Amino acid sequence: MVAPHGFGYLGQALSAAEQYAAVYGAALRPGIDRVICSPAHYVVAAYAAAAETGLLDEAALASYGHNGSALEAIGTERSPVPDYTCGSLGQGLSAAAGFALADRLLGRAGVRTFTFCSDGEMQEGQVWEAAMFAGHYRLDRLTVLLDANNSQVDGPVDTITTIEPIAAKWQAFGWDTADLDGHDVDAVAAALAAGSSRPRILICRTSTRHGLACLPPDADGHFIKLPPDLAAAATAELSAELARHGG
Repeated sequence: MVAPHGFGYLGQALSAAEQYAAVYGAALRPGIDRVICSPAHYVVAAYAAAAETGLLDEAALASYGHNGSALEAIGTERSPVPDYTCGSLGQGLSAAAGFALADRLLGRAGVRTFTFCSDGEMQEGQVWEAAMFAGHYRLDRLTVLLDANNSQVDGPVDTITTIEPIAAKWQAFGWDTADLDGHDVDAVAAALAAGSSRPRILICRTSTRHGLACLPPDADGHFIKLPPDLAAAATAELSAELARHGG
């Protein structure tokens, strides 16, 4: 999807791929549960997961990011797949908490809300207001997958604002936490299946270069440039990996 444009939000897809695979492949009940994409530029991963699981026509992926396409490079309220996509960062958890509380009030006790957030968003005050709200109401059907890739548009997150210790902060707001390798799809799936009487956050430690050894060490994780030679190398690397796994 990114290669035809020569640049784009590839790093976010690489860091979050296993998280989306675990949600769409193992946890989500389409038509019942909800998926919220708070950082809208991550929507490329949602499109890929939806195509892989039959929720989106795979042929539509070729239109990603093109003028007039429903598959926008930065998700909006018109984008398919996620139930809610935010333009401004930091708003997704507020929407998710609202959905989760509404489900409880309307007697939809079994509905789960999966919310994808980024570690850069932890600098937004609105996130912590929503976290406090969800903890107070013990919204146990709400799960956050936090992509802790230490990358944002201005550079590494930890050089801009200290957000650690992440788990301790969420625990202080009344959440259950799990700190894990975000590229271990089985570990993410197992954490999604774990029960809780409180809202739960999976702190997924990831890299924006994971899965593509051909990317240069200085590749900008937020907005990766992908000229034709690098795109060809990436395609060859991924094709070889798929063949190795029998795909």
